[in-house]
Amino acid sequence: MSRPDTLSETLPGLGRIVRRLAPYLRGHRVVLAGSVIALILATVAKLAEPWALKFVIDSVVPSASGAPALAGYDPMLVLTLCAFGLLAAVLLRALFQFLATMGFARVGNTVLTRVRADLFSHLQSLSVGFHTRARSGDLTMRLVGDVGMLKETMVTAAMPLAANVLIFGGMVGVMLWLDWQLALVALAPLPILMILSRVLTGRIREVSRTQRKRQGHLAATSTETLAGIRSVQALGLEARTAAVFGGANEGDMKAGLRGARLTAGLERSVDVLAGVGLAAILFFGTLQVLSGRITPGDLLIFVTYLKHTFRPVRGYAKYAARLAKALAAGERVVGLLDETDAVRDREGAVPAPALSGAMAFEGVRFGHPGGTPVFDNLNLKVAPGERIALVGPSGTGKSTLAALALRLHDPDAGRVTADGMDLRDATFASLRAQIALVPQEPLIVSGTVRENLLLGLSHDVEDDEIKNALQAAAAEDFVTAMDGGLDAVIAERGGSLSAGQRQRLSLARALLRRTPILILDEPTTGLDGPSEAIVSSAIARVSRGRTTLLITHDLALASDCDRVVVLDGGRVVEDGAPKMLLRDGGWFAAAHARQRGDRPHAIAS
Repeated sequence: MSRPDTLSETLPGLGRIVRRLAPYLRGHRVVLAGSVIALILATVAKLAEPWALKFVIDSVVPSASGAPALAGYDPMLVLTLCAFGLLAAVLLRALFQFLATMGFARVGNTVLTRVRADLFSHLQSLSVGFHTRARSGDLTMRLVGDVGMLKETMVTAAMPLAANVLIFGGMVGVMLWLDWQLALVALAPLPILMILSRVLTGRIREVSRTQRKRQGHLAATSTETLAGIRSVQALGLEARTAAVFGGANEGDMKAGLRGARLTAGLERSVDVLAGVGLAAILFFGTLQVLSGRITPGDLLIFVTYLKHTFRPVRGYAKYAARLAKALAAGERVVGLLDETDAVRDREGAVPAPALSGAMAFEGVRFGHPGGTPVFDNLNLKVAPGERIALVGPSGTGKSTLAALALRLHDPDAGRVTADGMDLRDATFASLRAQIALVPQEPLIVSGTVRENLLLGLSHDVEDDEIKNALQAAAAEDFVTAMDGGLDAVIAERGGSLSAGQRQRLSLARALLRRTPILILDEPTTGLDGPSEAIVSSAIARVSRGRTTLLITHDLALASDCDRVVVLDGGRVVEDGAPKMLLRDGGWFAAAHARQRGDRPHAIAS
């Protein structure tokens, strides 16, 4: 693979990052312009600092041995003015650098805070299919770590690098103005250094990109392990997961060491070439002073400027790894912002009217990217207030059907309707406000019982309604027994509650939403016998009078519904009242008999 020859090739993706984030700078142009001006003024002050020493050496020092002072001025006056001039230059440089740093910090932090907020919102808009493919730990790494890296680099690397570039250009210009021949001698090592920097920074960028990917893998591995820590411990998988994490950790360490080695090599190369330049300027510059072409003060300017001229290059070497990591982080952030796998409000979507609960799946075809079709010409109608159990072998699309009803996916062909309205013609907010979901693993956040019950509600709820909902969901007794009742604090992910208690809170929350449509996804899975009986009874109360889609493997629970729909092979293979299906002796009857421990023919009879 050929090495990059241009800046755009050396830093691929930089233009894309700048273009993608440029709109966020609107509204900050005044502060940004002021920061740039302050940076330029700080550079001018930096360039002025050694001139006071030049005047002292050329005028004050010779006058001490009887030579005439500068234009007949008193040497002490010149010395005093030079001392105050140097102090003023230092103070002004410090002031302008402070203003520039604070200005860039303000813009950088404000802009990237907005980027993080937009990235989080965008992540929430991406389809369930995207989140199924992606690793949550890596997404968290991009949201927190990569945006944080961009924030930190804006102030600690990008701004100093910009200052160094200005200083470099200014000092080279002054040296060429003083004596262009001596300036060329002093700057002779720079072409070699530029070539070396281009090669090494390209390698540093590749190493940094690899390291950021490895860190994303580390975050994903740790997140998945800690999220399933109960299963990991129960199955004795600690050694295996530690080995997987250790391998990723080792890879991150090796990438970090390689990047450090390349950065250190670049910094030391700068030191060596700077030494070569200083030796050349000392030798040839002294010859120029002896010949009378330049003054000792001019030589001092050259030596001082040359040291500072190589310092920006040394600074570039110092910040190369950090900038490379920031660019790798920026590519990951922009890549996620540009991700288009989202189910969105289509143009012209309108708020859905108050729904009665009628739903229909008409000629629906759907498949996950890269997988076999889940549905092909699926047709199903649900009447308002009808309670339907969706059953069938695992992997037949029961949860996918619910996801289509929630418009977490859009069908590849056909349509899903509510009261005859294509779901794609309704806005997300108006549609999902009329559907309540009770998932297999309820969403319980760290906070009070009340806060968890009111999650996602757009209307006010009185305590009496909350009490009634808890009663219907068979949750009132254990909530009342908690220290603080409704104001009791629940641990993260509901760790202080049993599985049955979490499910009953989720049912109470669904009831408080006052929606005409209720979707229950395996609500009794993983519960013990007593908890299952309590939750089943609560489901009957909560679903009364509401269009209900119940996804379950519990066929006794399915038998309590108005209809049972058996899905297999992406189509409806049985559909009817539970008693009718049990009498007909099909898949539902056989599976029901197996769960009860009876023989199929006994049920058929």
